[in-house]
Amino acid sequence: MIKKTKLKLLFYLNLLIVIVFVLYKIYLNFFEENYGAVHATQLESIERLLNGRDSFSFAVVGNVKNSIGIFEKKIIPLLNDSDVDFVISAGNAVSSGGEDKYRALHRTLSGLNVPYLLTFGDGEHSSFGSFRFYDHYGPYVFAFSVEGRRFVFLDSTGKTSWDWQLRWLSEVFEVPAKRTFVFVGDSPLWDLPVPLHMKKHVMDRESGERLRSTLSSMGVDFVFSSGLPLFRSDLDGPVNYVMTGGAGGLLLNEDDSFYHYVMVKVDGDDVTVTPVKLDIGQHRFFRYLESLWFFVHSLFYVGYVNFFIILSGFIAFAVWLFSAVFVERDYYPHFDRSIEPTLDHPIKVAMFTNTFLPFIGGVPISVDRLRRSLISLGHRILVIAPGYGEDDEPEDGVVRISPLFARKKRFGMAVPNILWPGLYRSFFAFRPDLVHVHHPYWLGWVGTFLARRLDVPVVYTYHTRLDRFSHAVPLPKAFFQNVLSHALIRRFSNRCDAVVVPTESAEYYMRMIGVRPPIFVLPTGIDQEKLSCVDEESVEALRGDIGIGDEKVLITVSRLSREKNVEFMLEGISVLPRRCAVPFKLVIVGDGPDRGRIEERIEQLGLGDRVFLAGAVSPEAIPIYYRLGDVFVFSSCAETQGMVVLEAMATGLPVVAVGSSGIDDFVKNGLNGYKTDLDQSAWSERIREILEDDDLRSRLSADAKLFSKTYGMEEFGRDMSKIYAMALRGRER
Repeated sequence: MIKKTKLKLLFYLNLLIVIVFVLYKIYLNFFEENYGAVHATQLESIERLLNGRDSFSFAVVGNVKNSIGIFEKKIIPLLNDSDVDFVISAGNAVSSGGEDKYRALHRTLSGLNVPYLLTFGDGEHSSFGSFRFYDHYGPYVFAFSVEGRRFVFLDSTGKTSWDWQLRWLSEVFEVPAKRTFVFVGDSPLWDLPVPLHMKKHVMDRESGERLRSTLSSMGVDFVFSSGLPLFRSDLDGPVNYVMTGGAGGLLLNEDDSFYHYVMVKVDGDDVTVTPVKLDIGQHRFFRYLESLWFFVHSLFYVGYVNFFIILSGFIAFAVWLFSAVFVERDYYPHFDRSIEPTLDHPIKVAMFTNTFLPFIGGVPISVDRLRRSLISLGHRILVIAPGYGEDDEPEDGVVRISPLFARKKRFGMAVPNILWPGLYRSFFAFRPDLVHVHHPYWLGWVGTFLARRLDVPVVYTYHTRLDRFSHAVPLPKAFFQNVLSHALIRRFSNRCDAVVVPTESAEYYMRMIGVRPPIFVLPTGIDQEKLSCVDEESVEALRGDIGIGDEKVLITVSRLSREKNVEFMLEGISVLPRRCAVPFKLVIVGDGPDRGRIEERIEQLGLGDRVFLAGAVSPEAIPIYYRLGDVFVFSSCAETQGMVVLEAMATGLPVVAVGSSGIDDFVKNGLNGYKTDLDQSAWSERIREILEDDDLRSRLSADAKLFSKTYGMEEFGRDMSKIYAMALRGRER
């Protein structure tokens, strides 16, 4: 009870933080305006203020570094209470040149009651700050004179070359002045006795000597710098070099390193420079507190991206807390319910698939078989699939979505227009009890999105090994194959209520990549009746059309695309005539984008009289081709099930395939065929054994047919109905 109360308090505190941040962002954006050309307006104020006066005073601050605790809270009130006429920063007024730091500084300096000017130092230059300094304040190098006193601002960051600055100085000093004050971020006294790690805050020897020589010859009186966090005054010939770096930044453990600013009083020809020491020592806790506040201020001062990222994080944390505190969970099973729930009434299922008939492929055929199986059990099915133009045939329960662009090749897959309003009208008019998605992208995304709108469960069937399609994705192959493909499947699967896989090896894969919802192993059923009812006359007619005589027939059904590994098959077949005494012919059923390349490879290997490309064949005609064969050969490593392998077994064909996921679960060595490593010699040797041994081929054929009988259409529909029942019951809990 105590723990729950604390969590509630934490939740409401987090909610309060979110509200405060929103209000703070509104304040920052609507009450703090943009600014630019600040130096122009400040110079006008200084000239107007000092007009006709022979005496005045100004303060020099260095290393402000966005300090709130020291500069804003301590030094600014002192300056406002003094008789100072204006303030000059000798450099490093910002801790870095980020836009957030500049805006925070502008807000701080708005607390001054007098005009101010900034020297362009290392802090202003860093993080691409030079562009922001120019936009907000003006040039890095400039000069002005009031009542015969000259003020010169130089750039020691390297942004402006010294050759140009020294030439510019010679022009500026053509006009005489009573006194000249120079402001430069890094001190020209390169030989100052400072720690080695602080040497970067003074000029290098060559630049320092050039500048010192120039300033001495031109009669400069004072040079103010801020590179080091200390106060010291050094006379170098006629020039007094003043180092002032104690206006807010971190200090050194030295006697001359303390918080201060410099007061400069001008009375006719007399000038006095006096450090005003702050008798404070900021406690470490308050410095940490100041740093934390400035971090928050920086995040929210500019950039909606930062704001929304942080705000979203707090909201996400609040939602998580809310669910942890207020949403009750029952982690124990409901023993009063059936262990294996069943559907006691027909349900409505909306299926989303990126490919569907008449497009020929494993996924479209699997979706169609599932649809027909479920309809035979009394369920209502709505299939939402891409359209293929004139190839489409109107069919009840199928919503066709026009493609975004026309397919350039007849083998290309259509990309449906997911913004088509008819898709959403059809879905909500159907109002399904459950959504079944068959791809983890595109229409699969739409399916999960719409399921959430109706608060119905989502079942996902894992059909395709995306990592084997790296050649078809415009991304680095290794990145997509080893990282992105698995991350996509994991993320999508974890948004679903149940995941269906066709094999145990696929289940193992899903567990390995971190899929959390319940996973059910359910191979796609095969149409045993269609495969067994083949007219022998049709087989003989096909044999004649192809020109097959006494040869044994190797048959394969495969899409002609790179992931199907057809070239491996051709190369393995090319060595077989030299080893096998039995004449044979390979019939390849299927079409695809790589047909041209496959035809070229057939000619290169001299297989023109041994390989026949049947092209695209309708699902109704495929059983005839199976019956034509003696051995089914397969070389794809991209299958999750290899449905054609089961179909071939159902027609009594022994199988020789490359061992991979989707094949290992069905092909049993020496029982219904053989599976080999990705080795052409071993693969072709198994084919030779079966072709030359009639008894072996007969035994494998009988066992293959017997093995396939457990994978029927009716069982497929009933088992999927049980998975739907579990997904629906999971939502009830």
